[in-house]
Amino acid sequence: MSHPVSESPCHAGGDTNDTIVVLGIGNVLWADEGFGVRCVEALDQRFQFAPHVSLVDGGTQGLYLIQHVQAARKLLIFDAIDYGLPAGTLKLIENEEVPRFMGAKKMSLHQTGFQEVLALAQLTESYPEQVLLVGCQPEELEDYGGSLRPRIREAMEEALQLGLDALQRWGADPQARAHAPSDEEAVTVPTLSLGAYEAGRPPEAQACRTGDERFMPRRPTPRAGA
Repeated sequence: MSHPVSESPCHAGGDTNDTIVVLGIGNVLWADEGFGVRCVEALDQRFQFAPHVSLVDGGTQGLYLIQHVQAARKLLIFDAIDYGLPAGTLKLIENEEVPRFMGAKKMSLHQTGFQEVLALAQLTESYPEQVLLVGCQPEELEDYGGSLRPRIREAMEEALQLGLDALQRWGADPQARAHAPSDEEAVTVPTLSLGAYEAGRPPEAQACRTGDERFMPRRPTPRAGA
């Protein structure tokens, strides 16, 4: 499932030569695959940035994100990446190395699509001067309707600090918010925000994440001697 690209009005981007885009990509419905989106959501909830900074919940939009990449002079990406490392391991990838890692051990179609976005931006000669990928090794992906695992949530805090360090160097001027943005101003669609998403989940005993038996009935177990 994909969800709409959201951009806070107070972080409106534009085709200016100092535009900074902070992009979180991934599918929040598949547990740790939502790491990137949750990072951008957390930044939006906790910080305000200079007018030339745009926070984007990219979800699984793939090629539809091309306009944001083309508009960026500096691009910060948060995503869950399968590096083959211990779960929760963070890895920083910069500039020309980023497309290669976006295509390594693809976990979902959104990574294939975003690799194409980067290639298209290069082809159109509208590629950011600086690109930084903050990637996190996921622990669990095969949990439809699941949320971030504890060690990934813990790693997210370190990832946010790494991202903030880069944004500070780039002139994004991050300032702690006194209050979280309203639903209308928030980057992430309110119904898919972390709090609403987790509050709406049924208990694991009731949640069927391997197929609904009403539509996918299990075969009866053969009786002995049958």
